[in-house]
Amino acid sequence: MAATSTEARSAKELSDECDVALSTIYRRVEEMVANDLLVKQTRIESDGSHHSVYEANIDHLDVDIDEGTIDVSVHVREDAAQRFSRIWRDIRES
Repeated sequence: MAATSTEARSAKELSDECDVALSTIYRRVEEMVANDLLVKQTRIESDGSHHSVYEANIDHLDVDIDEGTIDVSVHVREDAAQRFSRIWRDIRES
């Protein structure tokens, strides 16, 4: 997550930076994409080739440990359209 929080990175870049096998990176990345923690995009190079890159989709995580329980809150990034939809939904539900 930290490696993708500053810029989108390919699986190979993540493998090199994290010193983890590429197969492990792919498993972890796909799981994080499925859970909306990462966003998968396509990077097109100047020669026309393209590959997938991954970018963090969370603003922050809150972890609370209290009286023997752990509570984790994930705050997902919103683009303008998502933010508008959320605000409109909140207004209608009020």
